[in-house]
Amino acid sequence: MNKFLKSAFFFSLLLGTLGMNAQTKIGAEDLLESSEPGEDIYVDDIVAKRLITENRVLQYEPIREADIAWQKTIYRVIETREKMNLAFRTPVKPFFEILRDLSMNGDITIFKDDAGKPDFKLPMNASEVESAFFKTDTSTVIDYDTYEESISITKSELFYEDINRYRIKEIWFFDEEASMLKVRIIGIAPVIDRIDAETGVVKYPEVLFWTYYSTARELLSKHRVINDENDIAPMTWADLFESRFFSSYIYKITNVLDKRVQDNYAPTDERSGINALLESEQIKAELFNFEHDLWEY
Repeated sequence: MNKFLKSAFFFSLLLGTLGMNAQTKIGAEDLLESSEPGEDIYVDDIVAKRLITENRVLQYEPIREADIAWQKTIYRVIETREKMNLAFRTPVKPFFEILRDLSMNGDITIFKDDAGKPDFKLPMNASEVESAFFKTDTSTVIDYDTYEESISITKSELFYEDINRYRIKEIWFFDEEASMLKVRIIGIAPVIDRIDAETGVVKYPEVLFWTYYSTARELLSKHRVINDENDIAPMTWADLFESRFFSSYIYKITNVLDKRVQDNYAPTDERSGINALLESEQIKAELFNFEHDLWEY
C-alpha cells in the first residue's frame, strides 16, 4: 500500500512539473516577436523591424581589366520633383539628411567637385564638410543712430527642400567574361540652386560635394526607402540605385571635346533645352540597343 501511495505521489508530482513547463512554453509563444529580454515592450509597430538594420549587401563581383571590351562614362541628373523621384524628398528621412548624418559622423568621406569632373582625389576636411551643409547669406544692416551701413552674415542649415537635383557619375561597360552590358555607379552629388537675393532668379547650380558610392553602399543599405504602396517594402537606398528605380536624364557622356549635351546647342535658341533632352533620350536608346546589336536572332 505504501509503495502504491509513493508511486501515486511521484506520478502526480511529475504531471505537475510537466504542466508548469507547458504553461511556460505557451507563455513564451504568446510573446510578440519583438519582445526579447531587455527590449522595450512598447513597440510602435507590429514587430520591431530588423531586416533593414541587419541587412548586408553583396560585394561586387571582381572584374579583370582584360575582360572590359568597351566602356563609357555617363553623367546623369535626378530631378527630385518628378513623381518617380519623390522618395528623395520625403520629410521622414530624406536622402540628403542621410548623406549629411553619414558625413558629419565621419562614416563616409565626401569629395570636392573638380569643375564637374570628379576624380575623388580631393577629400573635404572637417571644416569644409561642415560648411557644405550650411548656407551663408549676406545682408546690409543700417544703424539708424549713426546711419552707418554694415554687412551682416547669417549662417543657416541646408534642408532637403533646398536640394532639387542629384548628379550621378556612372560607368557602362561590356564584360566579355559574362557577355553582358553592365553599369556601376561611381559617385552621387547633391546640387543646390544659387539664387540671386535681389531678383530671386537662379544664378547657377552648384554641386555641394561628391560621395563615393562604393564606400557608402553598405551604409545606404541600412536605410529604408519610403514607399507609397507598402509601408514595409524592403527596398533600401542601395537597392534603389542598384535596381535603377529612379528617373533621370543624361547631361554628359565622355567625348573628345569634353562637352556637355547642352553645349551642342546655342543658349539663345529657344529649343536648346528640348533638343538637349531629345539627345539625352537618343543616348539612352543607343545604350539600350548596344548589347542587343551584338547578337544575332
